[in-house]
Amino acid sequence: MLDLSLAQVRTALRTRKVSARELARAQLDAVAALNPRLNAFITVTPDLAERHAAAADAALARGEHGPLTGIPLAIKDLFCTEGVRTTAASRILDTFVPPYESTVTANLLRDGAVFLGKANLDEFAMGSSNMTSAFGPVANPWTRTGDNRPLVPGGSSGGSAAAVAARLAFGATATDTGGSIRQPASFCGIAGIKPTYGRCSRWGVVAFASSLDQAGPLARSVEDCAILLGSMAGFDAKDSTSADLAVPDFAAACARGVKGLRIGVPREYRSDSMAPEIEALWQQGVGWLRQQGAEIIDVSLPHTKYALATYYIVAPAEASSNLARYDGVRFGHRAAGEDLIELYERTRAEGFGAEVRRRIMIGTYVLSAGYYDAYYLRAQKVRALILRDFTEAFRHCDALLTPTAPSAAFGQGEKMDDPVTMYLNDVFTVPANMAGIPGLSVPAGLDAQGLPLGLQVLGRPFDEETVFAVGAAIERAAGFTHRPSIRAGA
Repeated sequence: MLDLSLAQVRTALRTRKVSARELARAQLDAVAALNPRLNAFITVTPDLAERHAAAADAALARGEHGPLTGIPLAIKDLFCTEGVRTTAASRILDTFVPPYESTVTANLLRDGAVFLGKANLDEFAMGSSNMTSAFGPVANPWTRTGDNRPLVPGGSSGGSAAAVAARLAFGATATDTGGSIRQPASFCGIAGIKPTYGRCSRWGVVAFASSLDQAGPLARSVEDCAILLGSMAGFDAKDSTSADLAVPDFAAACARGVKGLRIGVPREYRSDSMAPEIEALWQQGVGWLRQQGAEIIDVSLPHTKYALATYYIVAPAEASSNLARYDGVRFGHRAAGEDLIELYERTRAEGFGAEVRRRIMIGTYVLSAGYYDAYYLRAQKVRALILRDFTEAFRHCDALLTPTAPSAAFGQGEKMDDPVTMYLNDVFTVPANMAGIPGLSVPAGLDAQGLPLGLQVLGRPFDEETVFAVGAAIERAAGFTHRPSIRAGA
């Protein structure tokens, strides 16, 4: 039962082949068995899950159901959940229990979802490996062929991705600031979409970089992501960046096909350093879409090469501002100090990890007097050029196809000594965040070591339907049925 897709188990619940309580109990048992190995969850909420499941069974018995009634989900520990500890994987929020529910999680509860617990992540969503969590690293449920050394699940949404891949949840919430949904999806062999900026409310989500952060789902299939996004999305008056647009039937779009669509292949995403198997998979994806009736065209995104450098000015600057609120006075961790200044200094030194401190320092520097114009203002101008490139490209095509990540999952401890090398993990995903456009990662193949690789579909702003249509076409052609070695029932 736990190996079914979200869409399949939803049908099983509605036809009463399984009860929500039975399903929740099976998932909680799987979490109890595997979480000690994977560390995918920071907090598990069995009592809450059983209450949600009982309410779902009562609704199903009355012949009533929402889009997600009885579906067990993992919630990234960046989403505030009323009465449930929300840490952002940081010691500074170790004991924080929100008195309110984020809009996205409230929408999921409205539609009948069952919350299993809070998933691990890189601290304050800063990282591409899930190694910066104050609660320990997450292990990828995939391992290399003949090698059991633990691999990273990607970041920052590594706990969410690992939980879904290991069959500990049927889906999970995640956030994407520079690739934090799509890169973990690629590393863990599942699907994940970063919707258009403004499609999902950011209210109640712990902020990293406010002009880049966007919530989205991780799930085992493109259709499952579409179902989840349909519940997560929607206008929210509490979020000034929320788009007042109707939520389409994303799941229906998965069956559209790609015949007649024009798919752009951006030449700037090629590099001499790209692994041959990444290039080969990309070309195979192009072939799959061509075989299904799509027209393939070359496009140019000339400012893509500046996206990563621009991101690592804009994102730390916004992080420096957002994280100024963690001062030990109002909430969260508080260190002892002889005066207010010492209280601030010791609280932030004890509460923040090395990567968070690094980004705060970078951000404070680029915003400081004498450097604001040279760095932050110039980065915003380049960001406008990146968006213009995408706008021009979408005049000629309906969607873009690129690799998701420059490699498969790497080992825990590999690449960790060089922050710049770590930042390069986001080279293919960051441009979409800078432009605010939707991006979907689809599992499409394995590398020579038996690890999953993903392809990325990028679309016009608020045209997630076309992105899902193209992603579903790739999914059908790829026929990706591989499973990780560490999973429930294995």
